[in-house]
Amino acid sequence: MADSAFYCSLDHEGILAVRGSDAGKFLQGQLTCNLNYLDDAHAGLGARCMVKGRMQSSFRILPQGDGFLLAMASELLEAQMADLKKYAVFSKAVLTDESAAWVRFGLHRGDAALQPLGLEVASEAGATARQPGLMAVRVSAERVELWATAEQAAAVRQGLDAQLTKGTLNDWLLGQIRAGIGQVVGATRELFIPQMINLQAVDGVSFKKGCYTGQEIVARMQYLGKLKRRMYRVALAQSALPEPGTEVFSPTHGSSVGEVVLAARAGEACELLAVLSADAVADDNLHLGAADGPRLSLLDLPYELDRDREIQR
Repeated sequence: MADSAFYCSLDHEGILAVRGSDAGKFLQGQLTCNLNYLDDAHAGLGARCMVKGRMQSSFRILPQGDGFLLAMASELLEAQMADLKKYAVFSKAVLTDESAAWVRFGLHRGDAALQPLGLEVASEAGATARQPGLMAVRVSAERVELWATAEQAAAVRQGLDAQLTKGTLNDWLLGQIRAGIGQVVGATRELFIPQMINLQAVDGVSFKKGCYTGQEIVARMQYLGKLKRRMYRVALAQSALPEPGTEVFSPTHGSSVGEVVLAARAGEACELLAVLSADAVADDNLHLGAADGPRLSLLDLPYELDRDREIQR
């Protein structure tokens, strides 16, 4: 299914709305991404870090109405909103949970199903097309997120049913893994800095925007540090799905050398994104859950880390 045209509901994430005349200014000082790059035709990725640079959440963000919408793992939304509200009291910005106001669909090779809705999305990641109550965002090659207001959701779903096979969330997450897009969930909250999940490689970190919470640590890692742990794509020859945060071990190193970020089934096997020690990856002796656990094998990511390109954003 993951290689065929399909659609599925993206009900694993919630929507945090930040609205008001100071919404952009407020978020610019809180998030890793540069909001100046976002407009009605461009969405992006980003994260919110604690002072020590560890991510409390990661999300897709897009402008809407008098503010911005952030789609993140549902289990993170309440805590992230509570933390941001501590700082929003000094701004004309209001934070609310708008999860019930929007229904989101993932379309794989489903661009033709957007045409009856009057939506045509450009090919570059982040490209956005809009109609009243509808937004379509290119998230990677052949993959589009379709956002619909709750009032339009039933009609949109009916139209998608008529043109596409209904897939599963696992199918969608497998595409996300193959696109190399990591994500913070409840089990990995405050575990990674942005570069550990390659967020800077998918334009989720700006090094030119100025200060934000955790910026000093993130910038120091990019300019002065050597990234010893980063995200890789790996295969697991079993169908039992490991949970995010599951440790990866190396008998060579005699210890834990990383954690699972995201996993999805691929036929009778699984594919994973995992943050791993570069030294352990070089030894190519990685095992899930324990030193004698199932063996992991390395797979390619669709991008290379390029510090010179990354710091230009």
